[in-house]
Amino acid sequence: MTGRRGGRPLVPAYLSTGGATRPSRPQLERLSVLSADGRPVPAGLPAAQLALLDLLEGGSLTVLEAAALLKLPVSAVRVLAAELVDRNLVLARPPIPPAERFDPDLLKRVADGLRALKHQ
Repeated sequence: MTGRRGGRPLVPAYLSTGGATRPSRPQLERLSVLSADGRPVPAGLPAAQLALLDLLEGGSLTVLEAAALLKLPVSAVRVLAAELVDRNLVLARPPIPPAERFDPDLLKRVADGLRALKHQ
């Protein structure tokens, strides 16, 4: 199979999900963190699900990172991941919430202190 100039395969994304268009777990977001459960992989999994499991063997990835590595749309990877979570082959946790904003005054004082140390 040859790819297009953009690097995506010519196979439509809905074929990689077996025709499913919506994940069974709507709480899976782009930044949800996926990790392999460590259970043996059952026979007969579709190629796209096997590829996602192979990616997760090395550690955890977000849905967005997995989509980029698989060269699939995020929506397709959400469907694939939800199916693997349903089969207890993948663990998914919510995204890490953004940190609180830093106090700009504190950052300025730290930068000033570092500059003062540099000039000593």
